[in-house]
Amino acid sequence: MNVPRNVLWFEILLYLSLALDALSVAFQDRTPHGEMTEQMVMVAALMAGGMILLLMYFVWLAAQHRKNWPRWVLAAVLVLSVMSLIQVIGDRGLELDSGIEVVSCILTTAGLYFSFTGDAHGWFDA
Repeated sequence: MNVPRNVLWFEILLYLSLALDALSVAFQDRTPHGEMTEQMVMVAALMAGGMILLLMYFVWLAAQHRKNWPRWVLAAVLVLSVMSLIQVIGDRGLELDSGIEVVSCILTTAGLYFSFTGDAHGWFDA
């Protein structure tokens, strides 16, 4: 069975976005300070990595197994990411890791757009 073109774009753009998210985690400041111990920093990095793997699984479920619900979960995660990003940029300004996150959110938005338009209609099971 051939994957529709828009679904393929959805998959590619979301995987690129998640790769950028992994890059952003790599560039985050992991310096322990007053309230953040070294163990807390490590747990936060591991949780971010686990979340990226979970979201990759959702992209795979949506694109390859025609599941509809992971698209909606990814859309909700995008909304939460944008809200968090706005707060981070407001607090610290635009830094390298937040700049990467902006590009990641743009890629995710474009990918989700493709998943809901064009020849993607009818691909995803309800």
